[in-house]
Amino acid sequence: MNAKSDRYPPGPPKREKPRAFAADLATLRGRAKAWSHSLLADHALFRVLWRNFAVVAPGLLYRSNHPTPWQLAQAARRHGIRTVINLRGETANGSDALSRATAARLGLTLIDMPFGSRRAPHRDRILRLAEIYRTMTPPALLHCKSGADRTGLAAGVYVLMQGGSSAEALAQLSWRYLHVSASKTGVLDAFFAYYARAAEGRLSFLDWVRTEYDEAALRGAFHAGRLASFLNDQVLRRE
Repeated sequence: MNAKSDRYPPGPPKREKPRAFAADLATLRGRAKAWSHSLLADHALFRVLWRNFAVVAPGLLYRSNHPTPWQLAQAARRHGIRTVINLRGETANGSDALSRATAARLGLTLIDMPFGSRRAPHRDRILRLAEIYRTMTPPALLHCKSGADRTGLAAGVYVLMQGGSSAEALAQLSWRYLHVSASKTGVLDAFFAYYARAAEGRLSFLDWVRTEYDEAALRGAFHAGRLASFLNDQVLRRE
């Protein structure tokens, strides 16, 4: 069984970029190139020890940073993971290539659902994620690069879809996951706060996204702290 990334309709157009890592993982040289790029260029060396793993909904949804092959295999074994939701999208790096090969080997469905971490979430991407949640085979694992920002957004969307509150959704974006809300990534917190202020208790989350969410208004109202953004972007070097 092959990993699948084309089961769901594509999101909005993205900038053109290389679509796959330039190495043949069937060869020793290709695997070595992928591992070298993953560990050094994509900073997986830090993720070997720092897992950033958490339960969103027991038996249904889990979250983490970008897993190494053995971490993905461990999650599948321990938690029965059957679906992997890749919030980075398809990228030309070793981590992505290794994840796809591992998902295929384990018989997992891999779904690309790219999000940005520093801009107001697009309505159509939120709705596409909701459709993925509705139709996926659980248990599922969410991941971005660090498991702090985009993963927190996607986990919060799931919480709200399951009837949770905006406060519970916001808890998915916290220092516990090394999310820095005062930086540019705080626009993700502002998204949930916007719903709480504008429609919680009056409209369901998805109805609000469909009918009233104003991406431009959120973008215009949000202002990030310079020091926190420098820490997040230049020191921690988050995507």
